Amino acid sequence: MKREIIEIDEDKCTGCGECIPNCHEGALQMIDGKARLISDLMCDGLGACIGHCPEGAIEIIEREAQPYDEIAVIKEMVKKGKNTVIAHLTHLKDHMEFGFLKQGVSWMQENKSEIDFDVDEVTSVVHNGTVEQPEPAPSACGCGSHDEQPQHQHAHDHSHGDGGCPGSAAREINKPETTPVENVGDAPSELRQWPVQMHLINPAASYFQNSDLLLAADCVAFSMGNFHSKVLKGRSLGIACPKLDSNTEVYIDKLVALIDDAKINTITVMKMTVPCCGGILQMAQIASQRATRKVPIKSVTVDINGDIVQEDWV
Repeated sequence: MKREIIEIDEDKCTGCGECIPNCHEGALQMIDGKARLISDLMCDGLGACIGHCPEGAIEIIEREAQPYDEIAVIKEMVKKGKNTVIAHLTHLKDHMEFGFLKQGVSWMQENKSEIDFDVDEVTSVVHNGTVEQPEPAPSACGCGSHDEQPQHQHAHDHSHGDGGCPGSAAREINKPETTPVENVGDAPSELRQWPVQMHLINPAASYFQNSDLLLAADCVAFSMGNFHSKVLKGRSLGIACPKLDSNTEVYIDKLVALIDDAKINTITVMKMTVPCCGGILQMAQIASQRATRKVPIKSVTVDINGDIVQEDWV
C-alpha cells in the first residue's frame, strides 16, 4: 500500500542522534553512525522526528510501505516503560489517530497482568492531557544522558505552545472579549511581490535585491492578526512548510542565491510553536553556511494564539 513515511538522506545525516528519542514508536535506530528507519510497520509517518534533525536530513514522502501496526508498536513501547508509553499514546492522541490509540489502550488492558506499570494510571494521564512528574527512570531512548530528567523529551517535546502537538492537534482557540473598535476601513496589504511560495519565487527578481527577507512558515500569517503591519511591512517574502513541502533542498539553494546574488540584508525566520516547524529555521541556517556572504538571521516564534513568544538573533 502507498502511505506517508519518513525518508532519511544519508548524505546529510551526521549521526547526531537527535531524532532517535523523538521517534516514540521506535522506528529509528542508530546503525553504523547513521539514523536508519528499521521498520515500516512502526513508522506512523507523522514526522515527530523531523523538527529535531539539525541537518534537515529527514522528510516525509509517500511510497509503498507496510501498513502501520499499532499492536506491534505498543508491544515494544511497554518494554521501555511508563514514560515512553505515555509519550507514544499522547502522540497518537495529538494527531487525532484515535483508532490506533484505542488499539494500543485495548491491548494494554487485555495484557495488564504482564505489564510492569499501572495501565489505568497511564490511560488516565493520556486521556486527561496531563503528565505526572514520575520518579527518575533509565532513559527509554538508550542514550543514558537524561536519567535525572523525568519525562525527558518524549512527552515534553510535543508540548510546545499550549500543549500537545499544535501542528495536528485539534483545538478551539478562545479569544478574550474585547471592546469593539470602530471600523475605519480594511487594513492595506503590505505584500510587495508575487509569487511568495518558495518553490515559485525567483531569487533573481528585482524586488529581492538588497531587501530584508521574511521567511515564514505557512501558518504564521493565519495565526497573527497583525501579520502585515507588524512583520511583513517593508520586507520581501518567502513562505514554506518544512513538514509538508517536498524537495526542500531547492529552498536552500534559493536562499543561497538570495544571500549571494540578490544580496539580501537580513533574514527573519518566523515559525510556529510546533516541533517540525523548526525545519524552516534549519533551512536558513544551512543556506547561511553554504553562502559566501553572511547575513544576520533572526528567529521569531509564534504560538497558535498569534502571539510572538520568542525572538532571537541566531
